[in-house]
Amino acid sequence: MNPRPEPTARVRRFTPAERRVHRATAALMGVCVATAACLYLPQLAELVGRRALVVTLHEWSGLLLPLPFLLGLASRAFRADLRRLNRFTPHDTTWLRAVLRRRPHRPAGKFNAGQKLWAAWLAGAVLVMLGTGLLMWFTHLAPLAWRTGSTFVHDWLALALGIVLAGHIGMAAADPEARRGLRTGFVGRDWAAREHGEWLD
Repeated sequence: MNPRPEPTARVRRFTPAERRVHRATAALMGVCVATAACLYLPQLAELVGRRALVVTLHEWSGLLLPLPFLLGLASRAFRADLRRLNRFTPHDTTWLRAVLRRRPHRPAGKFNAGQKLWAAWLAGAVLVMLGTGLLMWFTHLAPLAWRTGSTFVHDWLALALGIVLAGHIGMAAADPEARRGLRTGFVGRDWAAREHGEWLD
């Protein structure tokens, strides 16, 4: 009689399609941020040079930024995760209260409330950046007052986006298991039970 098999120590968190969407989005966002820094910081502009090429890279990486998301809609798992991200549940409220009160127990589904807020904010920011960027790129689309307002919003939102992205990367750097989930698709069962117990159940 064969002994009962040990339960697996790892669980699947993301499919290959979901990981590709994240990587492609991160790459395009990285190009956007790097080229924006080269366009706005004189020291970097002098170091890199070739302003016309930098502008072209910035424009096209920004224009292509929604593409991984749109291609990802072909994946059933990606669409399921979008539904999870778009739905706040009672344990999300509990999670936010626990964070504000610095309590260790924070119940969460596959995505915690912080990740849901981040995803919503990022989606809105990308749409605003895309819209204002198009008005700046195609100057004939709107009157001067609109283009001036678009430049103001685009520049300040870009700064906010850079700061928030730095925080996102910092939090990822502090959680190697979360990074492993995005790299391999699998996470440790113990980590999943601790950080996303409602999902694991």
